[in-house]
Amino acid sequence: MGVLSLIIKREFISKVRNKSFIIMTFVSPLLFVAFAVLVGYLSTLRSETKHIGIHDESGIFFQEFKSNDLFKYTDVSLIDEKVLKDSVSLKAYEGILFIPKVDDLKDYEKAIQYVSDESPSMQFVSDLEKTMAKKITRLNLTNSGIDTLKIDEAQADISVHLVKASGEETVKGLNEIKIAIGAIFGYLIMMFIIIYGNMVMRSVIEEKTNRIIEIIISSVKPIYLMMGKIIGTTLAGILQFSIWAIVGGILMLIANTVFGLNTSSPSMDMVAQLSPDVVSTIQLYLKEIAMLPIGSLIFFFLIYFIGGYFLYSSLYAAIGAAVDNETDTQQFLFPIIAPLMLAVYIGFFTVMNEPHGTVATVFSMIPLTSPIVMLMRIPFGVPIEQIIISIVLLFATFIGIVWFAAKIYRVGILMHGKKPTWKELLKWIKY
Repeated sequence: MGVLSLIIKREFISKVRNKSFIIMTFVSPLLFVAFAVLVGYLSTLRSETKHIGIHDESGIFFQEFKSNDLFKYTDVSLIDEKVLKDSVSLKAYEGILFIPKVDDLKDYEKAIQYVSDESPSMQFVSDLEKTMAKKITRLNLTNSGIDTLKIDEAQADISVHLVKASGEETVKGLNEIKIAIGAIFGYLIMMFIIIYGNMVMRSVIEEKTNRIIEIIISSVKPIYLMMGKIIGTTLAGILQFSIWAIVGGILMLIANTVFGLNTSSPSMDMVAQLSPDVVSTIQLYLKEIAMLPIGSLIFFFLIYFIGGYFLYSSLYAAIGAAVDNETDTQQFLFPIIAPLMLAVYIGFFTVMNEPHGTVATVFSMIPLTSPIVMLMRIPFGVPIEQIIISIVLLFATFIGIVWFAAKIYRVGILMHGKKPTWKELLKWIKY
């Protein structure tokens, strides 16, 4: 253990003294806050109101279009069509909606044109179509002798109240909140694995290229060297994350105070302006969030973080030992990245719909995906026996992967001038 602690210390100090590490530690929070301030500033800007002309020969549609902050509709039915098209070219109007007069309402399905030099958004076109379709539908009903007022009165707006078996009222969209909280923890693990796993791999390649490793390996077991490198890099990464959190929080506070941007919670004045129903709904959401197992989530985040990170970092170290430069790592990296991407995909598209379904349960047990998928499942309430089995499998696989990676590391670290294949890597395990 004495040798291992010396290697960890050496790796940690070499990382935190590295110039690029120091620059990224303090520049990244500045970039993050600058980005947040930019997004906050852009969100306060309003786009210019677009002027839309409506040439309505039928005289039955214009009143259906209501102007708002985004669009201002103007009746240009008395202006010649050619003049209107020229006005579009001269930017007097964003576009002109031409509605001809027809004998049969059925003809409107293909007779309406929107003329514009700019391609309109799908939402804008969809709103135009819905507005006119609604009007034509009402005209068709009226022509058929049906009282549209009675139809309006007969329409119902259902809002289902969600209540727990205990009688407590709950809220809609709670699953989205749970998956968002679980996804934050899962995404952090994935980010940490990719960023610092690559750092471990580059560190191994650098020492192998400089031939320093041949001197070190003469007095230290390869597995100690590999684990020392992984743990030392992990500690440097945790330090960097901690500094980012502290410095980022201070900078966000300063930006919020200086620029007056609403990057945090809504003010009391805004809350006071809300209706009692909205305030009650917000209180219900806050109550449900407070009841989520945040403490358990943080505890299991640490467990899965340790298991997942060491499992993947061992593979990164083995790849670094097997190659001579970063270019040669590409063929080996995809099998590492693929399970992480699959876990995120499963988390977002399966866990949210069926957190306790077969697919979500199976992938939360597989060690290569469990650190992300299980963390996304935990807010939904997972039986403790499933979590224990998942953790046992993760750490058992971690031990097996370390053994596997150490075999490759021991041979690969002394190999030079040859690009290994998957078949050769399997042979190294038998040495």
